Amino acid sequence: MTKLWGGRFSEGPDPLAARFNASLSFDQRLWEMDIRGSLAWAKALARAGVITQAENDQIIAGLEQIRVEFRAGQFTFAPTDEDIHTAVERRLGELIGLAAGKLHTGRSRNDQVATDFRLWVMEAEENIIAHLRDLQRALIAQAEAYTETLMPGYSHLQRAQPITFGHWLMGTFWALERDRERWANSRVGASVCPLGSGALAGTAYPIDRASLAADLGFTCASENSLDAVSDRDFAAEFLFNAALLGSHLSRFAEGLILFSSAEFGFVTLSDAYTTGSSLMPQKKNPDVLELTRAKAGTLIGHLTGLLAALKGLPSAYDKDLQEDKPPVFAAFDTLEVMLPVLTGTIATLTVNAERMAAALEASMLATELADYLVGKGVPFREAHHIVGQAVKLGPLESLRLETLCGLSPAFEADVVEVWDFRAAVNRRTAIGGTGTESVRAQIRRARELLG
Repeated sequence: MTKLWGGRFSEGPDPLAARFNASLSFDQRLWEMDIRGSLAWAKALARAGVITQAENDQIIAGLEQIRVEFRAGQFTFAPTDEDIHTAVERRLGELIGLAAGKLHTGRSRNDQVATDFRLWVMEAEENIIAHLRDLQRALIAQAEAYTETLMPGYSHLQRAQPITFGHWLMGTFWALERDRERWANSRVGASVCPLGSGALAGTAYPIDRASLAADLGFTCASENSLDAVSDRDFAAEFLFNAALLGSHLSRFAEGLILFSSAEFGFVTLSDAYTTGSSLMPQKKNPDVLELTRAKAGTLIGHLTGLLAALKGLPSAYDKDLQEDKPPVFAAFDTLEVMLPVLTGTIATLTVNAERMAAALEASMLATELADYLVGKGVPFREAHHIVGQAVKLGPLESLRLETLCGLSPAFEADVVEVWDFRAAVNRRTAIGGTGTESVRAQIRRARELLG
């Protein structure tokens, strides 16, 4: 088959250069989007009177046959196919003859690939949003089960204040909710149709681009042909979303790795989501969580790679943009597996409430002691200083009332009521606090958001 662009060349490309230039190895996964775009373009050409209805019917029949071949795994690529667009057009010519050559009228691979890629990204974002919902539901289910389960809350990896495990889980839920909203907004941003922009200057044919955009499920048509064929903001946003989601998941994974260690023992991971050691029979390794932590770095790398490719490009399309798809495809493939695996990990973990309770210590109630003094009329800054002095004297709960009174006359016999972890937690009733009712309110709100 003659190449789509070979008329002005007197010799063919060097074989190695052709291999370097080709993108079929990765963009073949756009076949469904390429067929959808071509079906819509044929319809637009017919509507504009550029091709006859009979030619349109031929093209549509041929494209539908190609779709059947792809779905059945029977499509055969040829050595001359440099990308998915070439492959589909070549096969269309084999099926319907000369009419296939009219499909590309007024269209460039520049606006064609931008359209295909946007369609693919929009669908991928829908899939990620669905996986995020499942992960969030798993978090809610466990948080609901352990709304009252006390545990140490950590700051700087030091025991800080008592919280509940349900509250800890919901902390990740809200990070993922921001991620989910970000993915949804990005899908809206990607819903702009570049088709009809041509190579860079627009199409010379009377194409109804608004109807074309609607036919393909886009919100609108692009406003500027130069921008349309070069805009990869939607790909960069996809990768930013993936990188930030990966960062959130990595932090959560790190927490579970620590909590599942013998030193903590707060949770036990299911055998289904752990692995063993080839040497040490006793080992149970949190490999799923460790890979989650590592893959976050890979996702960040995908983003920085694309941004580096985009930063110095002149206007319109440049071949550099061929490098937009591999990192997006790779990021999606990572998340499509990682999110369901984490959902399973969360849904099957066992919570060791006794170990969590045993890790609580009175020093974590130092803020409660300061708040006690505030209740007695002592300014908080002074109360903070007084309790700091008390901490230096020994374990807070063992300090005698006389000792405390030596630090401040505001201490009274009712100070013993401070040493109650459950009461300390349930004082945090404000929106977003770790108190039982506050966490339950979070869960109710979370369920409403997920629908």
